[in-house]
Amino acid sequence: MMNWSGYITLASVATIKFMFSAIPGPAMGLSYIETVASISIGAALSAAFFYFSSEFFMNRARTKKIKLRLDAQASGKPYTGKKTFSKVNKAVVKLKLRLGKVGICFWAPFFLSVPVGSIVAAKFYGKHSFTFLFILIGILLNALLTSFIVYVII
Repeated sequence: MMNWSGYITLASVATIKFMFSAIPGPAMGLSYIETVASISIGAALSAAFFYFSSEFFMNRARTKKIKLRLDAQASGKPYTGKKTFSKVNKAVVKLKLRLGKVGICFWAPFFLSVPVGSIVAAKFYGKHSFTFLFILIGILLNALLTSFIVYVII
């Protein structure tokens, strides 16, 4: 019997926080393959949405930043904005420099989150060929690995 509520729950969790999405699989009575498939599909759908709409989100963030700066200037207050060189930004740039395109595509969606990681990959490598394919391969490999850890080691 198919456990649709388990599949949908794992896919939903994987759309946001992929790293921990395999953990509920055994408790829901899903097999290893069902867990891998569920979290891979959820993460892939989320990655596709955010990767291909990343330009919209980056433009929206840029517009919001400009509006905040203009509002601060109009009110006579100094604009203090968000920190440009935050710890996360530095870590992403280090990852990009050390591991390159494959590292960003494989690991940014896993460690940051699928939406943020997909946007970061699109920002750095959106014009390169096969970037989205590398993201999908990374999602599948990470799904296999995390599910293996949950089902075999834990």
